[in-house]
Amino acid sequence: MKVLHIITGLGIGGAEQQLRLLLRKLPTESEVVTLSNPGPVARGIVADGVPVTDLAMRGNQDLGALPRLTRHIRRGGYDLVHTHLYRACVYGRFAARLAGVRSVIATEHSLGAVQIEGRPLSMGARSLYLAGERLGSATVAVSDTVARRLERWGVRRDRIHVVPNGIEVGRFAFDEAARREVRERLGLPQDAFVVGGVGRLTGSKRFETLVHAVSDLAGARLLLVGEGSERNRLTRLAEERGARDRILLYGACQEPPAPARALSLPALLSAMDVFVSTSHDEAFGLAIVEALAAGLPVLHVTCPALQDLPAEAAPGARRISGSVSELVTELRRFRAAGPRRLPVPPAARHYDIARSAGQLMAVYESAVRRPAPTREASSS
Repeated sequence: MKVLHIITGLGIGGAEQQLRLLLRKLPTESEVVTLSNPGPVARGIVADGVPVTDLAMRGNQDLGALPRLTRHIRRGGYDLVHTHLYRACVYGRFAARLAGVRSVIATEHSLGAVQIEGRPLSMGARSLYLAGERLGSATVAVSDTVARRLERWGVRRDRIHVVPNGIEVGRFAFDEAARREVRERLGLPQDAFVVGGVGRLTGSKRFETLVHAVSDLAGARLLLVGEGSERNRLTRLAEERGARDRILLYGACQEPPAPARALSLPALLSAMDVFVSTSHDEAFGLAIVEALAAGLPVLHVTCPALQDLPAEAAPGARRISGSVSELVTELRRFRAAGPRRLPVPPAARHYDIARSAGQLMAVYESAVRRPAPTREASSS
């Protein structure tokens, strides 16, 4: 089966890394088109042996991208087109149908309760999304929570398939040597209590809550892994709270091929003592699952990946409200208990990437066998 994946961009992000992981596991002949920003993940995908084409799209309203994408799809002779992220879903579905490809799958990676990829859930965004959705074969939701949101948004339930995000579980195993090395390289005392967080530094992640909480814990350190528009604001906040020397913003974590001496995400997780997710609006919670695979105790405000499973699947995870006072109390409790590593819980093994790839292949095979969608059939 020859499959073209279309994604909005290939900078460092959860959906982008997820695509790379899936490409390693899917038994298909795959190619990738990125509408713009062929960043570090694009280089990684190419290093893995999968071709990447940059469409060089100049913003959301670059309508000239549609015929360029249509021509690319037509020349490729693909059996199926798979789109990822909002802009790619809109342009990719229309281009695939114009190019004559009848099997079109779209994955919804980032539909939150009140936003989609950072943009508000407006009527305009919803109308455009649904117009394109009707041209596809099926929509993949990365969690049961996202599936319910799609249905409420107007996507027919029989067109939604849940294929959760996945991780390479063994890759995140705790490494004591890596813990010592990372702390030494980053200037973190070996006996320090280190609170960790991972994600884009954006307002929706609410990392300022972590900065406030760690500032109130004398001697504690905060290790934030990620990059984004809130970086300077978080730095200023740490300075205002008198904790600049205890708040470390590491930046984005690049996967191989990475610059020399770059630290891997598993190594950075090994350096942490507790993992905290302060985001109030998630579609899955991939960083939380990775932290659990690293044996870390986890505090989280919301995590659809865990909410979709029985509580006993992640005994080391605790849900919190996200207030600074509550977080300070919880962190004090962890610090008093001393450093510990937990067994890898069933939740982490449940979200193994090989399992997700197998589920996705079943959706592909069903779409290729199914007759082409029509407007009449989709709206009935």
